Amino acid sequence: MIRWTQTESPGFVARHAEDDADGARATLELLEGMRERLSGLLPALPDGVDVVVHPTTAGLDLAEPLVPVMRRITAAPARRFVAGWIGAHELHVLTPAALEARAGSVAGSGEMLAATPAALYAQLACGTLNPRLGPPFTARATAATLRSLWLAVGAGAWLGGQTAHARPAIARRLRAGGEPRFPPGPRDAVLLGGTVFELLAEEEGDAAAIELALTAPAGLRRTLEPAFRGRSLVHTSGAWRAHLARIAGAAARP
Repeated sequence: MIRWTQTESPGFVARHAEDDADGARATLELLEGMRERLSGLLPALPDGVDVVVHPTTAGLDLAEPLVPVMRRITAAPARRFVAGWIGAHELHVLTPAALEARAGSVAGSGEMLAATPAALYAQLACGTLNPRLGPPFTARATAATLRSLWLAVGAGAWLGGQTAHARPAIARRLRAGGEPRFPPGPRDAVLLGGTVFELLAEEEGDAAAIELALTAPAGLRRTLEPAFRGRSLVHTSGAWRAHLARIAGAAARP
């Protein structure tokens, strides 16, 4: 039986197992750093966010049953990165030790997982400003928003720093699977969603990528063509695929 307690920081209240106090403090430190960074990028941030720090994946899945559902719809190489969830005013995350235990042999895997709380908070912050992206998520709402999953998850991954560590995993995905569609479908949203924002930031600057994160989805053309200065979806798809190829090539070099 887990004995729960609380640890507070200026912007968060963490609920965690009594023997996970050090991990909870490390998680709060990471979240406070992310909150400080986002304060200079977003017009507002959510207040009163509770953080539930789970010591095991099984405990996370029991508390948030949509997490294993999300893993099932995610391509197998990226399922390990589905390691948390967001509610309307809360984050469900794993302890740093549990995140480390989920890491695979691919370079960057541990860093991507360690950044999960930051990515989830960034996703929550964007979703709070962009209600069409949620949260909260329900089985019905999630089914209705699968087409824009790349937008919600990708914004969090890019802002939270996961995408910067995803290159080896992306290279592996491109070698092992078929050609991904643009923008990424539900199976690839977790791993590739952030690359759309990364490409946009490289071409048009971070402000353009943040504007996309706060854009209510309204069809692919109406969402993506204005973001890329009116460039057609076909041409942006080609630029994105070239971006992925560069990522894979860079990951392959020693």
